[in-house]
Amino acid sequence: MFSYEYVTEEQLAGFDKYKYSAVDTNPLSVYVMHPFWNSVVKILPTWLAPNLLTFSGFMLLVLNFFMLAYFDYDFFASGAGYTHVPSWVWIAAGLLNFTAYTLDGVDGKQARRTSSSTPLGELFDHGLDSWACIFFVVTVYSIFGRGEAGVSVLTLFFILWVVLFSFILSHWEKYNTGILFLPWGYDISQVTISVVYIITAIVGVEAWYGPIFLNFQYRDLFSVMILGCAFIVTFPVSLYNVFRAYRSNTLKHHSFYEAMLPFISPILLFGLCTFWVCTSPYDVIEKHPRIVYFLVGTAFSNITCKLIVCQMSNTRCQPLSWLLLPLVAGVIFVISGILQDKEYHLLIVLTTVITLAHIHYGVCVVNQLSKHFNIYVFSLKKPNTE
Repeated sequence: MFSYEYVTEEQLAGFDKYKYSAVDTNPLSVYVMHPFWNSVVKILPTWLAPNLLTFSGFMLLVLNFFMLAYFDYDFFASGAGYTHVPSWVWIAAGLLNFTAYTLDGVDGKQARRTSSSTPLGELFDHGLDSWACIFFVVTVYSIFGRGEAGVSVLTLFFILWVVLFSFILSHWEKYNTGILFLPWGYDISQVTISVVYIITAIVGVEAWYGPIFLNFQYRDLFSVMILGCAFIVTFPVSLYNVFRAYRSNTLKHHSFYEAMLPFISPILLFGLCTFWVCTSPYDVIEKHPRIVYFLVGTAFSNITCKLIVCQMSNTRCQPLSWLLLPLVAGVIFVISGILQDKEYHLLIVLTTVITLAHIHYGVCVVNQLSKHFNIYVFSLKKPNTE
């Protein structure tokens, strides 16, 4: 079932030649978090596999997502007149989020500490990070929700897309320059989100109702921080890094079309999903926003994972993902009126199919690479020594 070989022979050969190259210039990361992570990793047992840390951190974010989904499925709980999320849930969310962030920070250090660094470890880490975007963005939305003091579910839909494109931008940089420039926004957002969860537990969601200054609301600060990190820091810096590689003649893809290939599938996915939610007769984004977000984030993660495989193996990115086909069919069925009364069921079917397809892809790729490098995914033991 999980023995299908998604990674080609050419890509396997590329993984054999792969060398990790990354640049982290974020002051918060360099001067605060890395010293903290260096201290944390020292207390970890040396038999603990780095991938286990990575996966554990990811599962904590998934737990956060489903925990808040239980208490606030429709994103109304923080609104006036609704039963609010219990304070202990916000405390748990803050601790789980920061623990997940910490595990994501120490997994690479554990790999170097145990001399177990492999391309699979990096792929596993960044692949799960691409899926984690949906979980921490949607979970933190419950703090403000879509009441009078919050933002609409459609607004968050577009904010989510800004976060997703910010993530893939780093791997687009590496696809073209060979260097992963770690974005500043990630560390700032993770620390901020963890602190805001704890503050919410102490002061209550009512504290976010009032304006900060004049008519500037806390919800506006939430949006401005995300959009500001993307459009003022992430996007300009990414373009500058690629332009600098072009000027120094170190750009890996000199054709504009080849350089922009990684964006074709994400843009098509954005167009399809946006068209669906904006023209839905059922108003699917208003009635089931959490499922829509999950569908979008999962499909985007699958596309991003395939890009990461290509940039790490130094192979050409495929312009189209087959995962777009069921979405195209679904949108056609909706706008044609064929499934107008069954749109919710279509949403569930598409979400299930895309989720299972993504899990199948991830497990198969991990199994294939673990066999190729003769390692176990969650153990430091060697298969050929037993």
